[in-house]
Amino acid sequence: MQNAIYAQSGGVTSVINASACGVITACLENSDKIGTLYAAENGILGVLHEQLIDISYESSADIAKLRHTPGGAFGSCRYKLKGLEQNRLEYERLIEIFRAYDIGYFFYNGGNDSADTCLKVSQIADELGYPIKAIHIPKTIDNDLVVTDNCPGFGSVAKYIATSICEAGFDLESMCLTSTKVFILEVMGRNAGWIAASSGLASSNESEAPHIILFPEIVFDEDLFITKVDTIVKMYGYCVITVSEGIKNKSGELISNSQQVTDDFGHKQLGGVAPIIADIVKRRLNLKYHWAVADYLQRSARHISSAIDVEQAYALGFTGVKLALIGHNAIMPYIKRISQEPYGWEIDYAPLTEIANKEKQMPRDFITQDGFHITNKCRDYLLPLIMGEDFPPFINGLPDYVRLKKHKVQPKLPAFGS
Repeated sequence: MQNAIYAQSGGVTSVINASACGVITACLENSDKIGTLYAAENGILGVLHEQLIDISYESSADIAKLRHTPGGAFGSCRYKLKGLEQNRLEYERLIEIFRAYDIGYFFYNGGNDSADTCLKVSQIADELGYPIKAIHIPKTIDNDLVVTDNCPGFGSVAKYIATSICEAGFDLESMCLTSTKVFILEVMGRNAGWIAASSGLASSNESEAPHIILFPEIVFDEDLFITKVDTIVKMYGYCVITVSEGIKNKSGELISNSQQVTDDFGHKQLGGVAPIIADIVKRRLNLKYHWAVADYLQRSARHISSAIDVEQAYALGFTGVKLALIGHNAIMPYIKRISQEPYGWEIDYAPLTEIANKEKQMPRDFITQDGFHITNKCRDYLLPLIMGEDFPPFINGLPDYVRLKKHKVQPKLPAFGS
């Protein structure tokens, strides 16, 4: 009977801990097949540096509370393993850790780059002759993983953004006669406009917010945009705009003013597009505006998470363990939509070679012909993902979230790099 390691990676979500809860619960229910379950602190870095947490020290009550706690309970990281030829030492270190702790199962909970890491782990283990079942548990608010119908974390962000833009619209409408005419909300989305699109669920007709959505998939044309804003303000008295942080101009350059900064994955650090759009509105139309950035709020808002999102996140974690136990390796469990009305789904799985380093953008027929809103086809896809409320318990008026004990094991090996 071998042991297991679970780790979280990349930007966290309001439901990634629900997946953790699913993994832990499945491991505990199969204690005759899986021995000790360890969690790596801060993702793959925790494995490399032997910062391992013994889950057996956590109470069943605290483990259950993970299902409604935001953030990453064990810490996450943005760290991309280089290719085997570039940094073989890291991979050999991982196998060294696996051997020291008799690890037979590795569950990596993350997005695109995490799928790549999980695949590489399985490949080096095979090359070095170490048997491991490496399973990628999907997670990303960007909804850009291929194969899966949708990604855990996205439905809750979609619900938060649609709710926020709806409420902001009511606020702006009530004040627009003598005050602000334009409100701009910047949301996450590097290359895919799924989050921006979700704001469109707030409007049932063209008079309701949001009036304009700016997608990364559609080239930003300043003249067309200003004409649209001017028309809407003249027609309704105000204009609410959702803008994705990754929108680009005709030259393919990011509108964002912080495009020169990159993270450890080589991705350009985004953010800061809302004030640029606001400045265009002010300069071209001289309208009073306000802008806001949803930023971490959109991905941490567990108080308004989608019930279906929580359910799917948990199920994917639980099923990932089940798939490992029957011998699967280098795969990702994913959500398969089996019916639209009523909405139905099931879990299937696919090899990581079909998923790693690929990205799903919005189909063009999900965006209106003028490029400024979502189509009914997009609305039909999005709507089931925000359904249901799974409120956390509240104490003294605030959510009752859990902080785990996180009991670290004593290292068995010399420090990495020493």
